[in-house]
Amino acid sequence: MTTSTVDTRRGRMVVDGLLRRRELSIALVTVALGLYFTFTTTGFNTGSNYHIIAQYFAPWAIIAAGEVMLLICGEIDLSAGYMFTLAPFVLAVFVNNGAPLLIAVLGALAVSACVGIANGLIRTVLNMPSFITTLGMFFLLWGIALLLSGGSPVQAPEGGALVSVLGGARWAELCWAVGIVIVMQVVLSGTRFGVYTFAVGGNPTGASEAGIRTRRVKTACFALTSLLAGFAGILDGIRVGSFDPTNGGANYMFLAVASAVIGGTALLGGSGTVVGAFIGAVALGIVHEGFNLAGINANAFNAVLGVAVLAAMMLNIYLSRFSRAGT
Repeated sequence: MTTSTVDTRRGRMVVDGLLRRRELSIALVTVALGLYFTFTTTGFNTGSNYHIIAQYFAPWAIIAAGEVMLLICGEIDLSAGYMFTLAPFVLAVFVNNGAPLLIAVLGALAVSACVGIANGLIRTVLNMPSFITTLGMFFLLWGIALLLSGGSPVQAPEGGALVSVLGGARWAELCWAVGIVIVMQVVLSGTRFGVYTFAVGGNPTGASEAGIRTRRVKTACFALTSLLAGFAGILDGIRVGSFDPTNGGANYMFLAVASAVIGGTALLGGSGTVVGAFIGAVALGIVHEGFNLAGINANAFNAVLGVAVLAAMMLNIYLSRFSRAGT
């Protein structure tokens, strides 16, 4: 075997390995988008604009970190966007009743997790599809948020080190998003729970026969998704300085799911990464702010989002076939 033949085979192996990394394609697209808007708009490549982009995608990335776990399980949570909306008002209820801020935050997160557990139990015990389960919870949380807020914004807590940590500092929300993505990716790729999550989504029957408690895994993923959505809502509300009942909702939920899908997570379950969802959220944030700077109609963002999701799905299907053909 000649040296050139060996080099050719090695090159093919490297290319095959890169093609199987679904995050690579969206990472390259993200870089290309950044370069495009840098050269075609004024003010894109500045620190203040990077901060604006981070404000866009950080909440989507945090919610997506939970949605990825559910999508890998073959499930989805449509109510996460309104858990994002409701959690800050639950925190406000605790604060208004004399609870310290830390206790109020923990209480709001506990309520968020309980909502996720309820979703999981309804899905697994009653065997109700997650689409229907979380759609009902979607409207329930929306109504509760409007009742607690009276339909009007509420002043967020101000001052103090804890407020700065929980979104008050300039880059706090982005730091939380990056930290959560790293932790969730480690959980997904480096723990037994992550292996179980992939097994439940890839082959539920086989996972159950292997002794994996599929109901517990799915319920835990629902709880994680709701918990992260609630936490993202608290961070974003404190950053803005007020809790708004119109913030979040279906828009944030769909953007989080779109980030996950664009980042390579399969809607049918069994594959995906949290890092990929983060990159997908960054790409959407860049497009959103790039359109603003370019003076393009905001409605065009939705059209681009639709094309991106369809393209990501087709790419996922192609890479899945490519991977199977190479094995």
